[in-house]
This record gives sequence, structure tokens and C-alpha cells, in this order.
Amino acid sequence: MPPAAHTTATRSAATPERSLVQRMDALSRANQIRTRRAQLKRDLKAGRVAIHELLMEPPTYVETAKVFDLLLAVPKYGRVKANKVLTQCRISPSKTIGGLSPRQRAELVDLLRRR
Repeated sequence: MPPAAHTTATRSAATPERSLVQRMDALSRANQIRTRRAQLKRDLKAGRVAIHELLMEPPTYVETAKVFDLLLAVPKYGRVKANKVLTQCRISPSKTIGGLSPRQRAELVDLLRRR
């Protein structure tokens, strides 16, 4: 069998077709998550939410958010300081909140509480 035909058959088996209702439901859930994250970032910026409390008990809608993006929402944290904190805690900038190991989470919270 030629490689192109094999790839097409594999691709259709790997990704099932979604109905319009399923796609609209997924879009609605994604929009709700984006809205809640945007509000959370505004709350972080205003000081209504502490980043270390958020890291210790993350809501489900935050677990797939990048740690770097949330650090940028904290007052006095720009790209340089956020990268420095992540490097010091040995955390990749692409790491998500839910993907943090207990060591990384504890180290990050400890460092942020000291600052």
C-alpha cells in the first residue's frame, strides 16, 4: 500500500468525527474556561487572589493553564522575573498548573511567599 493511502486511513481512525452538538458543547466549555481564567488573572492583578493560595488549591479550570502565564498576571512580575523564578524552581515555562510535581509546587509556593 502506498504511504499516502496508509496515512489517510490511520488519520481517520485516530480522530473520530464530532457532531455539531458535540463541537458546540466543547466550544461553549472552552469559552467558559477562558472567561473564568481571564477573571482570575484580573483578580491576581488587583491583589484579590494570592498566587500561592491558587497554586496550593487550584480550581479545575486552572489546571491546564501555564504557570508562566499566571505569574505574568501577578503585580511586579514580568517575563524576566517570571522566567527567573521558574528557572530557580527547575520548572519549564511550558509546564501547566496541573502538571506540577509536589516538589515543584512546594518550592514555587515557598519562593513566592518569600517575595
